[in-house]
Amino acid sequence: MDQLRIHGGRRLSGEVIISGAKNAALPEMCAALLTGDPVLLTNVPRLHDVRTMRRLLEHMGVRIGTRGARGGMDFDAGGPIDPQAPYELVKTMRASVLALGPLVARLGHARVSLPGGCAIGSRPVDQHIKGLQAMGAAIEVEHGYIVAKASGRLKGARITTDMVTVTGTENLLMAACLAEGETVLENAAQEPEVTDLARMLIKMGARIEGHGTHRIRIQGVERLSGCQHEVVADRIEAGTFLCAVAAAGGQVLLRHACACHLDALIDKLREAGAQVRALELDGARAIRVTSPGAGQLKAQDVRTAEYPGFPTDMQAQFMTLNAVARGGSVVTETIFENRFMHVDELLRLGARIRVDGRSAMIEGVPLLNGATVMATDLRASASLVIAGLVAEGETTVDRIYHLDRGYDQMEEKLRGLGADIQRIAS
Repeated sequence: MDQLRIHGGRRLSGEVIISGAKNAALPEMCAALLTGDPVLLTNVPRLHDVRTMRRLLEHMGVRIGTRGARGGMDFDAGGPIDPQAPYELVKTMRASVLALGPLVARLGHARVSLPGGCAIGSRPVDQHIKGLQAMGAAIEVEHGYIVAKASGRLKGARITTDMVTVTGTENLLMAACLAEGETVLENAAQEPEVTDLARMLIKMGARIEGHGTHRIRIQGVERLSGCQHEVVADRIEAGTFLCAVAAAGGQVLLRHACACHLDALIDKLREAGAQVRALELDGARAIRVTSPGAGQLKAQDVRTAEYPGFPTDMQAQFMTLNAVARGGSVVTETIFENRFMHVDELLRLGARIRVDGRSAMIEGVPLLNGATVMATDLRASASLVIAGLVAEGETTVDRIYHLDRGYDQMEEKLRGLGADIQRIAS
């Protein structure tokens, strides 16, 4: 397995281009299953999960090509489609369940393996199943597969999920576009990635209102057409770089980053003492961050929540920042029950953290010390990279295949900002 080797202590400066969002690109790739017309996605990030989703869709019969230098991908699902997602292709990626709704809506049946992914806690698909059953699908879970069948078109329904679920909202949103009548999704996820998917579906001819709120209304249509759509910038990648600059110190311009998608994080960074400014450059959004670095910022309490609250996907990165900030802080995780696995690795670097249930108490230290650490999940990987940037001496991060699932050439982007970071091939 590849490693990252980091020599800490360097301030970051320059510019970085934020890639397209993984959590928007994956459902939008699945949305291509809803039509037999060509679909073009641009700004698709170069990630392991994107490659896995491509292999899955190609296995089903979708013809996929690449176009241009800015992450262009052509999709053509006009030929015969095999509505099966085998375990061998989806075992490492939870987002594979996003094929379920489009397949049932367009073809009337699907057989999708229960998904895998990061070991950060239970993320059951029962809300996806409940919603599709409300729309008239007959669903069984057998031998590790979700087997769904619909007699004719799905039927519109009012669906209230038991919890806010991003992939559940996306799956049911896509399915409802081809259902007969009106579907209302209550308790819907409001994340920018959900809104971006809705914008794409509207370009395809879907009739959607209320995306970006807790109630989404969809008037089903008989067919959808192709479209061209640019994937929204990745707010979690942008947030990760904001935390990296805040911890390491320096001044960096994040091109294509949208500050309005990161209000909760940016508020905390400003309260900590970093300067964060939203800009528009060359007709595109950007963020400039300036920070004095480790030991100069003030620790901040954080409590994760569904969007627009503080993102659970930024909890580990902000905890690393708190570990080298002045004073004590409490980080409370409310979304996933097993998302403090990075704590033991931060302790190896000299952090002072104590976990009590879903809360972590952090006492800031002036300096971390380099060591060999092991990544346990995607965002934990990013937190350890940030720790390595501020640690004295050499830090080696093992098992960075997690990082490659969600960050587009992270080490190259950091190196372009002045970090001493190298990938060591296994």
